Amino acid sequence: MPISLDACVGQNIGDRSEQQDRAGLFQHSRQKSLVLAAVADGVGGQTGGGLAAGQVVVTLKNAFEGFSANEQTPEQMLKDAINEAHQMIRQGRVLNEQDPNSTGVVLLLRAQGETMSATWAHCGDSRLYHLRGNRVVFQTRDHTYVQQMMQKGYMTPEQAAVHPRRNMLVTSLGGEDPPLIDIGSANDLQAGDNFLLCSDGLYAYFDETELASTVAANSARQASEKLINLARERAAGKGDNCTVVIVKLEAPKAPAGRAAPRPLPG
Repeated sequence: MPISLDACVGQNIGDRSEQQDRAGLFQHSRQKSLVLAAVADGVGGQTGGGLAAGQVVVTLKNAFEGFSANEQTPEQMLKDAINEAHQMIRQGRVLNEQDPNSTGVVLLLRAQGETMSATWAHCGDSRLYHLRGNRVVFQTRDHTYVQQMMQKGYMTPEQAAVHPRRNMLVTSLGGEDPPLIDIGSANDLQAGDNFLLCSDGLYAYFDETELASTVAANSARQASEKLINLARERAAGKGDNCTVVIVKLEAPKAPAGRAAPRPLPG
């Protein structure tokens, strides 16, 4: 049974003077079975951060439109596109005499008959969550100083959450060094699988369980509104730009008067 999508993009400027996050949700113009979602966060305090984040989303969209599964793997397309965005941002730094940097996280969904697969990539601390019902199946690992310290056993998650350098990136798009890019994938997705992409201005105020349960219990738009409103409330006047993209995989709704189809087994 085919899977349908319920998707939404939500943003709030927070308590900043400028919105430096960018996001996009696209269906391929020719291959309707392909969908791309992306979030980019211009690095706070850097002149031109919004321009850098915009370049990430535009570059990913253009690469997506040119993608053909017969010529390139999804993993290679996403990696090439992120590297291209990095180079474009660096060129803009020279031309505009600015210092732009950005994070980036991207999801490619591909329907194949009655199943669907996902491929994702990220650089920096914008996150992707793969959710199933009320639990987190997978979460990207931030490219930050505190994450490195936790991986080495020098810091606990509780210490990292309040560390003064918790937002310090160890890689970014547009930086001096080639970006670190992590790739992931999931096959045989089913109705009830959900994806959430967001900037740190959103996830900083939630634990995994609350994110998963909120997305599961609401439509994509309702979940987006609830999460952003809660993030703004909990920020207490000190919130960063806040951006979220939610993509929910659902069984198609039955016509009125007919029994609803059973979800895909899993």
